[in-house]
Amino acid sequence: MATVTISPKYQITLPAEVRQALGLHPGEKLLVEVVGGEIRLRPWRPPVRQLLRELLQAYPEEAETVGKTTGHDAVGYIRKLRKG
Repeated sequence: MATVTISPKYQITLPAEVRQALGLHPGEKLLVEVVGGEIRLRPWRPPVRQLLRELLQAYPEEAETVGKTTGHDAVGYIRKLRKG
């Protein structure tokens, strides 16, 4: 078990073995909760729907190309997701 030190700004550095075991990268978010007097950290993974929306916004032309190539209307699917 590794130990970490809280900095004057209340920051900690996750040990390399923890980052590697969980596949964490800079900029990723962690969920933090207190359970029974313990601090629990776990990776926050956005829902697939959110990822699809972000991909469509970032790469609209590529999404249409994928849809045409695969015969799947990816753009239409994501538009339906937006509506709820």
